[in-house]
Amino acid sequence: MSTAPAVIGVDASRITVANRTGTENYALHLLRHLLQLPGQHQWRLYFRDAPQPNLLPATTNMQQRVLALPRLWTHAALASALWRDPPAGVFIPAHVRPLFCAVPAVVTVHDLGFRRFPAAHSAAQRLYLNWSTRHNVRHATHLIADSQATQRDLLEYYGATAERVTVVYPGFDAVPFANAQRSARLPGLPANYLLHVGTLQPRKNLLRLMDALAALRAHPSQPALVLAGRSGWLSAPIQQHAAALGLGARIHFLDYVPEADLPALYAHATACVLPSLYEGFGFTVLEAMACGTPVICSTGGSLPEVAGGAALHFEATDTAALVHAITRILEDAPLRAQLAALGAQQLRRFTWEQCAAQTLAVLERAFQLSPAATAR
Repeated sequence: MSTAPAVIGVDASRITVANRTGTENYALHLLRHLLQLPGQHQWRLYFRDAPQPNLLPATTNMQQRVLALPRLWTHAALASALWRDPPAGVFIPAHVRPLFCAVPAVVTVHDLGFRRFPAAHSAAQRLYLNWSTRHNVRHATHLIADSQATQRDLLEYYGATAERVTVVYPGFDAVPFANAQRSARLPGLPANYLLHVGTLQPRKNLLRLMDALAALRAHPSQPALVLAGRSGWLSAPIQQHAAALGLGARIHFLDYVPEADLPALYAHATACVLPSLYEGFGFTVLEAMACGTPVICSTGGSLPEVAGGAALHFEATDTAALVHAITRILEDAPLRAQLAALGAQQLRRFTWEQCAAQTLAVLERAFQLSPAATAR
């Protein structure tokens, strides 16, 4: 194994998008912490668009290369750059390995919900996700799964071997949520509301959440439902279902909520409810816990791993169980306080420092770099 300083390439194309969601935020936060690890490795970041000056920490071990190509960026621009000046390997945290890749590649796989629940995705989405995942499994040197659920799916659906897939949990930055309880309530929201944060799409199982709210129509606390997230594929039936149930005044569609407003949105919610059929990870769970908000979540995908015993769990297809969980939260103040305390403890399992260190270890093994090169 080489002991000389090495260059590790990273596909950083997803961290410069305007409104980052889960996978883009994963790539950004992980890169920030990888760059700050002690060691002699050089990091070469490949961008589609020039990053903002303060997006990443200023370090002496980082090279930035902006590859300006509007179409086929991954399979043409990135592939060509890796061939012309090859690093020891390339890490792809939020996308797909180039069709032609001149160097070893490690790819993070986030979510295989499209295989578990194909009807919750469009045909075009299924085709692309199936191709890209199969391509990654067949050709990547190693895979990182962000949960045990994703690792199991890679083995079951794509024949990946356990030794080629390492589970590395993403980290979580609780700092932006530290003073959430002192945040002013966002204007226009009801006093008692259940909160869901995420793109409006079938996989989120929101029709069932609305059915549960309808079943609680006569509850004395009169809970409302706040849905924060962009409209995704097949979102129209979600809004139509609210009207059909006669819940128009009790359901608030907020669209995308800026990150700066999320702490207040979580902190003033009675509970955060995630009835998802499947989640590759669950940052929403951790955000709610960081704000001291009780969590109710399904057992879909990785949610039991992320929430642990700090949430009320229910089977995603069991409406009665969801109604029961919501009722318990509405009526049991000591339970709400207990879940808030347990959530604060659960957060400690997910740090970006730990994620970065474990990811670097995977990259060093895959690219045959000596771990000794990380010691100054």
